[in-house]
Amino acid sequence: MKKLFFASLMLWGFSGIAQNEVQSGFAEYKFNPDHVECMTPIQRAQIMHQLKQSQAALQQKGLLKISSHAAAPKFIWPVKKADSAPYENVWSISNYVDHDPNYPNQIKDWNCGTRTYDTDGGYNHAGIDIFTWPFGWYQFQNNQAEVIAAADGVIVYKSDGNFDMSCSMSGGNWNAVYVQHADGSIAWYGHMKKNSLTAKPVGAAVAAGEFLGVVGSSGNSTGPHLHFEVYNSNFDLVETYQGPCNNFPSGNQSWWQQQKPYEDPKINAVLTHSAVPVFNTCPATETTNLKNDFGNGNSVVAAIYLADQQPSTTVQVQLVRPNNTVAYTTTASANVFYAASYWYWTFTSAYFNMTGTWKFRATYQGKTVTHEFTYGLLSSENIETSKVEIYPNPAKETLTIQGIPVHKIKRVSLYDSSGKMVSEKNRTADKMDVSGLAKGNYVMVIQTDEQTLTKKFIKE
Repeated sequence: MKKLFFASLMLWGFSGIAQNEVQSGFAEYKFNPDHVECMTPIQRAQIMHQLKQSQAALQQKGLLKISSHAAAPKFIWPVKKADSAPYENVWSISNYVDHDPNYPNQIKDWNCGTRTYDTDGGYNHAGIDIFTWPFGWYQFQNNQAEVIAAADGVIVYKSDGNFDMSCSMSGGNWNAVYVQHADGSIAWYGHMKKNSLTAKPVGAAVAAGEFLGVVGSSGNSTGPHLHFEVYNSNFDLVETYQGPCNNFPSGNQSWWQQQKPYEDPKINAVLTHSAVPVFNTCPATETTNLKNDFGNGNSVVAAIYLADQQPSTTVQVQLVRPNNTVAYTTTASANVFYAASYWYWTFTSAYFNMTGTWKFRATYQGKTVTHEFTYGLLSSENIETSKVEIYPNPAKETLTIQGIPVHKIKRVSLYDSSGKMVSEKNRTADKMDVSGLAKGNYVMVIQTDEQTLTKKFIKE
């Protein structure tokens, strides 16, 4: 995995209404050119040995059935945003499989590009590195990027309990799940967060889309990402993408249900902040300064977070009043490709001549993402806990919060009797789905800008 760092902020000028009153900026999420193996040859050999042993044991127990007539799996994307994540997407790609066996610095990916790496020691990158963006460490701490099974299969091996906040190639073991499919191929899901792995044991079946764990930074890693690697039944490395420079035996077909484009330009998030975010030194969590409720006199930092931003393409942004009139509009574009980037605009209180729910929206490559926030609705008065109620209580399916204006609710979390968080919802939300919880006693924690309130409830 490539080491991550940020370029210096550069201020850009934009055309738009009253542009002299709006501070704007841009930053790129860059990658260090120093490359090291995701695992040592010894670690890889140990994993291969363990997989073969586990396969034999599971076959003997009748828990693993492999057919030479079964078709290769068709994968769905192995990373998804958690329901609590306030983003549109949570990932971008840093590396594909290296198809040039020579080294060093002789690289070629499936599309004949150089979005991969090798090392001086002869390692050619053998998987897909999917890193979390924006706020990789914040996502890690809040379980916002989930690893899911890319296809139906059986868990043939798991490794957990290893340190998961690596910032260097320390040689440690990773946390991983290995899933074998009906044709005998095996997908490796590596670098996951410690103790986040599915509770299902080795030998259990999983379905495509099923939760396997949380994206982390365990093992040889310099930031949160998923390393997704696939082997066929003969333990030959598989290139899952069909493309002009895929010279593997598997290269005559795509292993994806819907193969994503080589470069996948998209809006990962549209957010508002109390100040420009600060990207701290690994592994410190980013100072996100996320904020959705602003009092009179506050400035608002509105930002967009892009993945695979294409050169000479334009992003349009708009600040929209509660009456749906446009208060500010502008465009932004870059001259070169960025795998991850963000743009921000700081609006002073002079822009907010209405109280209510405002919108900041961005349109890129035909896709519009809108973020809502409130301005001028905050009260300095604390909410009396006795006036806050949740109903019905006991509950079977849905809890509703009464006594707090919905715009004031920042986050709602549910905890079981052991103190473990079992559900979470960010931003304005006065309802919580509890249909999937086991019967028992729980605590709801409701956070506003001013205070934190707790309420007990019973799940029937």
